[in-house]
Formats: sequence, C-alpha cells, structure tokens
Amino acid sequence: MKRLKYLLIGTFMLALCAPAVAQDDNAAVIDDATKLIKSKPADLEDQLKPIYKKNKKNEDVLVAMGRAFLDVKDTVNAAAYAEYALKANKKSAPVFILLGDIAALNNDGGQAAGYYNQAIYFDPKNPDAYYKYANVYRKISPTEAVSRLEDLRTQRPDIAVDAMIGHIHYVSNEFAKAAESYAKADRNALDEHQLTEYAMALYFGQKYSESLEVAKFGLGKMPRDAAFNRLAFFNCTDLKDYPNALMYADALFNKSDSAKFSYYDYTYYGNAYNGNKQFDKAVEMYKKALEQEIDNNEKRAGVVKQLSDCYLEQEDYSNAIASYQDYLKTLGNASANDVAALAQIYIQYADTLKDSTRNEMFRKAEQVYIDMEQKYPDALEYITFMRARVNSYIDPETKEGLAKPYYEKVVSMIEPRAEKSASDNARLVECYRYLGYYYLLQMEKDPAAKETSTSYWNKILAIDPNNEIAKQALTLTTK
Repeated sequence: MKRLKYLLIGTFMLALCAPAVAQDDNAAVIDDATKLIKSKPADLEDQLKPIYKKNKKNEDVLVAMGRAFLDVKDTVNAAAYAEYALKANKKSAPVFILLGDIAALNNDGGQAAGYYNQAIYFDPKNPDAYYKYANVYRKISPTEAVSRLEDLRTQRPDIAVDAMIGHIHYVSNEFAKAAESYAKADRNALDEHQLTEYAMALYFGQKYSESLEVAKFGLGKMPRDAAFNRLAFFNCTDLKDYPNALMYADALFNKSDSAKFSYYDYTYYGNAYNGNKQFDKAVEMYKKALEQEIDNNEKRAGVVKQLSDCYLEQEDYSNAIASYQDYLKTLGNASANDVAALAQIYIQYADTLKDSTRNEMFRKAEQVYIDMEQKYPDALEYITFMRARVNSYIDPETKEGLAKPYYEKVVSMIEPRAEKSASDNARLVECYRYLGYYYLLQMEKDPAAKETSTSYWNKILAIDPNNEIAKQALTLTTK
C-alpha cells in the first residue's frame, strides 16, 4: 500500500515537473533565437533553420520568434513565423494576437481587429486579445471598443476592466468618460501610467480638486514621480492655492526623478509666483519659459501676454506696454479685441499720471484706435465710441468739446436701427448724457443750445425713465 502511495506521489510530481522542464527548454530556445534575430547576422536564415526544424510543431517557440522579428519591424518574417505557428496549432490565440499585431503595425486596423476577434473566439478568457482589439477599434468606434472590454468583464471578473476602459476613453480624448471609468477601478490596483491618466482626465475636465487628490495618492506611493508632482503643482495653481503650488513646483523642479521641463512648466511657475504676489520671480519664470522651445507663435504669444499681465499687476506700465506690443507682434493676426487691450493699458497708465504726461498717454491710447480704423472696419462703431471716451478723459470738464464729434457719430450709427440691443441703448445713454451736458454748458452763450440740451435729456428718459441725472438736468434747462 505504501509502495503504491509513493508511486502515485512520484507520478504526480513528475507530471508537475514535466511541463516546467519543457517550459524551461522553450525559454532557453526562445532566448537564443531572439538574441540571434535582434543581432541580424548575415547568415540569419541559415542559423535559424535548425531551430525551426526542431520546433516546427512548437507554437510557443514559433510565436516567440515571430515576435522577435516584429520587435525589429521585420513584418515579412514575423508573418512567416506566424503562419508556421498556425500550421502547428490552428486554434492558437497567441498566434492570432501576433497576426493582429503585425496588421496593426502595417496600419491595417480592420484586419488587426479581425485577428484579435479570432483570438477571443479561441480563448475567450485571454485579456490581451480584448485589450488589443479595443485599442485598434477605438479609432473606428470607442463605443464598440468599450463594449468588447465589457465582454471581458463577463469572462474574467478578476481583471481590472474599468482601468482598461478608462485608458480607451482617455486616448480617445473622452476625458469625462475616462475619469468616470477610472473612478470605478480599485485605485490601489492602478499602476503609475493609469493613475497619471486618471489625474490628467480630471485635470482636463477642470476638476482640479479631484485631480489633486489622485495626484497626491500617486505621490504617496512615488514621492519623486515627476508626473504626479507636476499635476499637484498645476492643480494647486488653478485652485489659487499658491503656497502649495510653489511647494509642489519645487518638488517638480528639484526633487523629482528624470524630470524634463517645458515652457508650460515655467509658465505655470510664473503663474504661481504671480498669484503669490512674488512678481519679480514670476517675471523671471515667464522669461525662462520664453527661452524654451515653443512649437508655434500662438503659444509663445500667450506667454508674452502673461508676462505683460504680470507687469501690469505690479503697475509697471512701461514694461507692460512693451511686452504687450511684443505680444501683438508675436501673435501676428491679432483680433480687434487684442489690439484694443493695448489702448486700455495706456488708459490705465494715464490714470496714474498728471498734467501733460497724462494726456500724452491718452493720446497714445487714441492713436491705437485710429490705427484700428482701417484694419478693423467692422469695429468702427466701437472704435469711434472709445475715441469719444478718450477725448472726454483729455477734456474732463467738457470745455473744448473734444469728444462731441465722436459721440455724435456714434449716435448717427445707432439711432437708425429699428431694433436696438441693451448694449446699443447703453451707448446711446452715454452719448446723450455727454451731448446734453455739452449743450447745457453752452446755454449762456447760445440760447438755442437750451432746446438741444433738453432734447438729449428727454431721449435718455425715453430709454431709461428713472434716470436721475437726466431728470436733474431737465430742471436746469427749464429755468
């Protein structure tokens, strides 16, 4: 009895060991063949012949050799060995996955998806086939790709399908869906790449607090990870938590492994310093950003504008103006609003000055509007209205009536309209108020001015019956 028992145990152990030995043999053969293929000797074909002859019925070795060829982008030989493996086993999922990978490398997504489907048919529990199918099919239909992964969930409830679905949505730029799928996954089971995509998806969806939470979770595992430090830095900056933003910025730039920096990182650093009222350091970072490679003028212009805004924040108007002019030049095809903003900086600057230097800045603002007239004819009403305002700033007591011709021109543009917007009416009220006051001041010299002034105040009341300024002015014109 004992002898029978030991015989059974021995047989059982032999059964366990046999595949392991075969597996070890395969591993050694595969390793040798792979090294040979990757070294690309002149007599490669001759050296591979004995390996092939010994293993022509061993699909594992043949598939591995096909993969080695695929790794060096030799799709012809990869396909040949896939066919050899298919002869060894026509129902092998790994063979069809290899064929699918070859088709994918040849940019034939439809054929690749077909091979992956065959792999799923022969091995419904192989997650690799589902994932690869979803990855190629997402370009055609992300919905169908996700549906295939849901099939995997049925077959393999132990697989983190939600993370796979999150990735498919992420690479398809469906960030809300990506975040939603990743949220269903066990966060502890997500790898660095998946956690980064999760945090990025939330960031792109402007869910900064949630993105920060995921980034901090990642930092709990990998405190020197550049991606997580960067995301924590960006999120804190956008949340206006500038002290913590600067802490994470320091971690990114000085305490992260293998970190590479772009103009965008330096720009955000500038934003964090700017928000923390450390303007000199902010300027330094924006300038540092402009020293980096920036792939188009629009992005470069954006950094230059932030530099200008930073100067403006600290009321350094000379540098703000110079930087804004550089912004317009870099942008090239600036809009009317972009150009008009330069005039507004001159106006802000003028408000800090006195006497002739004050009016000099107002004149520079007006010159911006004058220059705009030919370039932006569709904005003529706005330009004329702003010239009226600037001239009223130069002549605050309306002694010279500098703004009069411009306000009259605006009135002539708006009044004929059958339907007027709220903005139209607001502009008319401002025009009428100026003109009404101008003629009110002329009444002593010109009796006819009384009637003109009265007409303007009544026009205001027709638009705004409760306008107190118009009511008080009418008491003056009726005396």
